Amino acid sequence: MDDKDDSYCETPAPQDARSEGGPPYAACVQCQEPTEYPESTKGITLCPVCEWREAERTACSG
Repeated sequence: MDDKDDSYCETPAPQDARSEGGPPYAACVQCQEPTEYPESTKGITLCPVCEWREAERTACSG
C-alpha cells in the first residue's frame, strides 16, 4: 500500500466568515476590532478577545 493518498490527512485552512464578504460587522465597543455580530445587533458588541476578558473579569468578581 505505497500509493497512499496524502490529501486525506490534510487539514483545511480555517476560513474567516468576515473575509467572505458577509454582512457588515459591528465594531467592538472596547477595541474597535470587527466582531462576529452584524451591525444590526442591538446592545454592546464585543470582539472574541474582549468577550473572553469580560468573562474572566465577571467570573473573578463574584
